Amino acid sequence: MAISDSDIAFALELFEGLGPLTTRRMFGGMCLYRDGTVFALMRSDGELLLKAVGSFRDEVSAQGWDRWVHTRANGASTAMPYWVIPPALLDDPDEACAHARRALAEL
Repeated sequence: MAISDSDIAFALELFEGLGPLTTRRMFGGMCLYRDGTVFALMRSDGELLLKAVGSFRDEVSAQGWDRWVHTRANGASTAMPYWVIPPALLDDPDEACAHARRALAEL
């Protein structure tokens, strides 16, 4: 399954308050970049995630965001530095951008 052009347009519109963004399709999903830094991605299932490291990781973990854990075919799992954006933020571009700014500050 691959993301659609409308999925990409949604993500760009959600984060347009950050200024110019670029995208790159990868593995059926895409990465979102601000000034060459990956701050978010959209998985092939259309789920949107923010990259969270440092104190921002601690913040989203405390807020109960779900962390992406990638499971390989052999059953091995790896916790990725990406966290699923809660549905409420997907309906609030200002708040989504505020969280993205915090993510970018840590990257």
